[in-house]
Amino acid sequence: MHKALLLLKRIPKGKVTTYKALADACGTSPRAIGTVMRSNKNPVECPCYKVIRSDGSIGGYSGEGGIKVKIKLLKRDGVAIIKGRIDRAYVHAFD
Repeated sequence: MHKALLLLKRIPKGKVTTYKALADACGTSPRAIGTVMRSNKNPVECPCYKVIRSDGSIGGYSGEGGIKVKIKLLKRDGVAIIKGRIDRAYVHAFD
């Protein structure tokens, strides 16, 4: 399993990460992280919906239901989305 998918499991409920932060933690590029997220076969176990763009915007979601489902899942976790953006306070920092 790719390191990025393992790190996703460590993000607490109510928190998100960015493609860049996840890329930095894995020693790769944000574009490569996007590719890993798109190929995630188990979004329930590895919650790829928790990955957003560095500017706080939602970004894409290749899971069933697309972006509408991503927003629903984020809100269910307690992440506030205001005018299509997520505040930096919700971003999880990897140690």
